Amino acid sequence: MKKWFLCLLAAVAAHATAAPSCTDFTPNGQWPVLTNPKMAPQTRMLCYADFAVLHSGITHGPLWSAEHLTRDHIEAARNMTRTNRFFEDARLPAGEGATLADYRRSGFDRGHMSPAGNRWNEAGMAQSFSLANIVPQNRENNERLWSRVESAVRKLALKYDDTYVVTGPMFVGQRLQTIGATRVFVPTQLFKVIYVPSKRLAFAVVVDNTATNRYNVKTVHELEAASGIRFPGIPESAKDERPGGLKGV
Repeated sequence: MKKWFLCLLAAVAAHATAAPSCTDFTPNGQWPVLTNPKMAPQTRMLCYADFAVLHSGITHGPLWSAEHLTRDHIEAARNMTRTNRFFEDARLPAGEGATLADYRRSGFDRGHMSPAGNRWNEAGMAQSFSLANIVPQNRENNERLWSRVESAVRKLALKYDDTYVVTGPMFVGQRLQTIGATRVFVPTQLFKVIYVPSKRLAFAVVVDNTATNRYNVKTVHELEAASGIRFPGIPESAKDERPGGLKGV
């Protein structure tokens, strides 16, 4: 079994290297831009089969994870089987990425940014369990509210077909919690930015990384100010939209 899994990871890495372009997962091929200079050092773009991650050697996790969802993608994802095999991404230099040991007995879930439930091919499914796509997440939050948010986004993709999603952590406050020997930063909040080009619909969802049942809908401009990340692929004219909420959450 171990030999089989090592072979699978080798195939996954080859697929990631052969991926067409990380810009396939962002609107107009434009990546999110960090506007907080404190977060800029030690960042690395990691391109996977069906999502892309900007990884931080400071927080030891993703700063954002981007995906492009279509109706066909979500339909295909329904037939995928979760691998549940978390792994350390070998493309990260020693000390920059989280380790499996960091999460053991930490009290936190290994929370996906680009969800396993959105992956529509075997390579993407396996790659989604890279710790570069993972943050320490409150267990109840991950299993309840955040799961419902992810499901609601999939319903939007089924309805509108062409949907871009960027998911990431936020770190607010002077004294942040860390886990493990690597000192992986624990987010204080999580966000999703959703953009539907055909409807010129763009908005953000923000959730505290606690055992909460409440989420907040923000405009993209508000999220940009709070997160230190700008989203240039979304038209400025769409960045002040604020829908009433997410159906089903």
